[in-house]
Amino acid sequence: MPLPVLRPPRRPLRSVRRRRVLAVLLAGLIVAVYAGNSSWLAGADGGRPLLLAHRGLAQTFDFAGITNDTCTAERIHRPEHPYLENTLDSMRAAFDAGADVVEFDVQMTRDGRIAVFHDATLECRTDGTGTVREHTLAELRRLDAGFRYTSDGGASHPFRGKGVGLIPAIEDVMAAFGGRELLIHIKSNEPADGERLAGYLATLPGSWLPTLTVYGGDAPVAALAGRLPQVRVMSKAIMKSCLIHYLATGWTGHVPDACDNRELHIPEGYGPWLWGWPHTFVGRMRDHGTRVIVVAGSGDFSEGFDSAGDLNRLPDGYSGGVWTNRIDVVAPLLKGPGPRVR
Repeated sequence: MPLPVLRPPRRPLRSVRRRRVLAVLLAGLIVAVYAGNSSWLAGADGGRPLLLAHRGLAQTFDFAGITNDTCTAERIHRPEHPYLENTLDSMRAAFDAGADVVEFDVQMTRDGRIAVFHDATLECRTDGTGTVREHTLAELRRLDAGFRYTSDGGASHPFRGKGVGLIPAIEDVMAAFGGRELLIHIKSNEPADGERLAGYLATLPGSWLPTLTVYGGDAPVAALAGRLPQVRVMSKAIMKSCLIHYLATGWTGHVPDACDNRELHIPEGYGPWLWGWPHTFVGRMRDHGTRVIVVAGSGDFSEGFDSAGDLNRLPDGYSGGVWTNRIDVVAPLLKGPGPRVR
């Protein structure tokens, strides 16, 4: 007697249909997410990139082996222009060269003023000693801001004697460039520094505040944002909050409130991980008052897009912001006839 053939039980027809419907819905969702976050489908907006000049038009230096303790004034490239960072002349030269935004650094002084200077200490660049906070603004103005710059290991100092009186106060910057786009870097993590800067900015014409962006340590930026919510801000905490929330929900097209009225400095290698990078992402953030700036390298230091070769790494049709240390080089290459899109 032959053994009976065992057959698997037949699946109910309803179950098969349900699985097919779920597969179709899943496929539709995948297509919708892809289409909604595809920059090549959205296309570029036709605007040219916004150009951000780091520290004005400044002397550049080799980034190889750089650390937070490196004195960059002692390793500058052979000078190709006469300007020193964070001076009024360097800012004016940057705007004249084609910058849309000029960045500068601020430090607090012993007499309660806000000086425009990068380092917390004076020995690297100037003929002074000690910290900026230990000096009055008048004392800082008497220093030679170009005293220690060298491109040949100290054999020569091309700016020595040419930097006396070049350290400005923030009032000097605003008197010269108020109403233009400026990025202010608070070089500390002291809440009181944010409060002091906010107190000064609050005295400016209200129409200037939307042209200003402030970034720096989490504590001072939070203190300033609490007093002046109309000023665009950025810090590591702000970047983290915005981008973590966006990574979780951006696939739907939603931009979280944590991304409103911010500035985002996106390292070039991180951009492709963001929903809709680059065109859709930049457009979404722009609609929420947030400016996207792409920076070169890892973002740990101040690497910029400083040459024609660097610019080849930008996405085609990119119209967000570009961080540069050589506005004189890149502006002629990027400032085409199209409008600049804020």
